[in-house]
Amino acid sequence: MPPLDWVTGDALGLSIPAHKEALLPDAARFLSEALHLSGVLAADNCVVEITQSTEVLSGGTGRKLMLSVAYERPDPGLHRDLFVKFSRDFADAIRDRSRAMMESEVRVAALSQLPGFPIHVPKCYFADYHAATGTGILITERVAFGKGGIEPLHIKCMDYEMERPLEHYRTIVTALARLAGAHKAGRLPESIAWQFPFDREKLMAADRIPYNATRLQNRVARYADFAAEFPQLVPEHIRSSQFIKEFRDAVARFSEHEQAIRQFLHGNPAFIALCHWNANIDNAWFWRNARGEMECGLMDWGRAGQMNIAAALYGSLSGAEPEVWDEHLDSLLQVFCEEFARCGAPALDANELTLHLHLFTAMMGLAYLMDAPPIIRAEIPDLANARSRFDPRFQQNENARVQMHMITMFLNQWQRHDFGALLDGVMDRIVSQARRCDQGPPSMA
Repeated sequence: MPPLDWVTGDALGLSIPAHKEALLPDAARFLSEALHLSGVLAADNCVVEITQSTEVLSGGTGRKLMLSVAYERPDPGLHRDLFVKFSRDFADAIRDRSRAMMESEVRVAALSQLPGFPIHVPKCYFADYHAATGTGILITERVAFGKGGIEPLHIKCMDYEMERPLEHYRTIVTALARLAGAHKAGRLPESIAWQFPFDREKLMAADRIPYNATRLQNRVARYADFAAEFPQLVPEHIRSSQFIKEFRDAVARFSEHEQAIRQFLHGNPAFIALCHWNANIDNAWFWRNARGEMECGLMDWGRAGQMNIAAALYGSLSGAEPEVWDEHLDSLLQVFCEEFARCGAPALDANELTLHLHLFTAMMGLAYLMDAPPIIRAEIPDLANARSRFDPRFQQNENARVQMHMITMFLNQWQRHDFGALLDGVMDRIVSQARRCDQGPPSMA
């Protein structure tokens, strides 16, 4: 049995269910009370029936439900198809560890209801969170993928099956710039400062490389064995002996200077703004407006907050195919900078933004992708029979597919831009800024 069924939300003071078994027996009553409290549902209306309930087994955090409801008094402004996300997954301890990510989702949901919010998000019906237990619930409209002009859901790390992926990424990057630009231009509420505080020390502690230089180099050797055994999965330029040697030498320098690099990335206020942390293509939905232009909305706002803009760009573009990075990265960053300035924010240096993105790519890859080879082996035992990373075996296994895509993208960027030489070239700047950061946190005025 789950350790708890109901908690009292911190923001709205309503008793909220921790899981579907607590919600469903009396869901119409709870939804009526919750939607009255949030102001979405008129006082003389109520939810009278749950007409459909389906659990959704996807994503990396919490359990999820698709609900369809009937209202006592139908209203065209009310969605009948709702999406319910719990922060908890009591059946999976690993997924349940990420329960704190919903705290920021709840805050974004409240913020998005204010007039003039700069980007599209699913309409929020109710959201609250209990910080002491990490228990929360988010209820929104259900995005009608594949209906009414909305494109079907695009699957993570399967862009090779999409038409015009570049147009989709331009649309996402534009949305990211509108949010960050509105924040930097002072067009969002002053409450952002305490709802989403810039916590430099917390950011410095997050996503750290879990290995010392020797262990990193051991993982490079393991990757080299993987690439040699399965050359059909790995592009030649990131399995050559020359690249492997350069990569092995460089990872030690990133390990040695990790703290200084982190201080550099979190030390320039010009690059700190409110951002979506994981605007990957599967966390967006797309349609065309009356002018035929593509637009998008963003969902899944876990870990949203003030952060380096480059971290948000990495979170989105990391799912793109290497060709998008190779051929269009400069133009995508230019799109971001132009939209950011159009929103009234101070102009960004595109070259500096590129540097920050390359450093984030290196650091996130070393933190999370160096164990990809054994993970992929474990997920696909007959790996030798896979024709390429586009083989149906990868299409049918999300974990293997994501790991294979991400390490390919990461190493492709490392080789194309020689991250080792890049670090050497900016090391004096990094050390200098790190010293300034040691003297005190940057002003966010």
